[in-house]
Amino acid sequence: MESLDIRRARPAKTNAEIPLRETAFQTAGPYVHIGCLPNSVGVKGIYADDLTCNKPLTNAPMTISGKVFEGESVVCKDMMLEFWHADEKGCYDNGIWHRSSTNLDSGIFSIKTQMPGKTQTAEGKVLAPFISVWITARGINVGLLTRIYFPEHESIFNEDPHMALVSENRRSTLLAKAVDGGYHFDIHLQGAAETVFFDV
Repeated sequence: MESLDIRRARPAKTNAEIPLRETAFQTAGPYVHIGCLPNSVGVKGIYADDLTCNKPLTNAPMTISGKVFEGESVVCKDMMLEFWHADEKGCYDNGIWHRSSTNLDSGIFSIKTQMPGKTQTAEGKVLAPFISVWITARGINVGLLTRIYFPEHESIFNEDPHMALVSENRRSTLLAKAVDGGYHFDIHLQGAAETVFFDV
């Protein structure tokens, strides 16, 4: 029997061949190098500056940083993440958007921002402050959506109808850890510590 690596590398003779091969429509990226954040990886001459924030905060009070991990705790070093959250009053009209790539050496992503305020559902139910995170990379066909919640707002979780959708034993995967100057938040794409992702 041929090795799996040889069979995957050779062009398929039929679309029914097993194991199935990836097609152009089953791959994605590399977002960082093609044009979203070229300067961050040393690709010069496309944009003068990378688009990293819709309204830079000159005195951003906190930093959020972390890493993205594969299933076997391997650090992913070629990812792009986008962050969106309400302002300190819970208003999305003045909401804040960030884009960050992971460092190609360390795998660390980082943004400087401010704490979002409480928001409400259309029915008027209170939502604990959170930051939406969209994760993309080569090989991820559809971006993954998760959230960052904060430990000082855990008392609101029982009132939050969105958090009620998450099993209590999985909520910790959405909770940032307070550190000097801000918060640390790791994302696990799969495995025992898999982060909760939202289907919206």
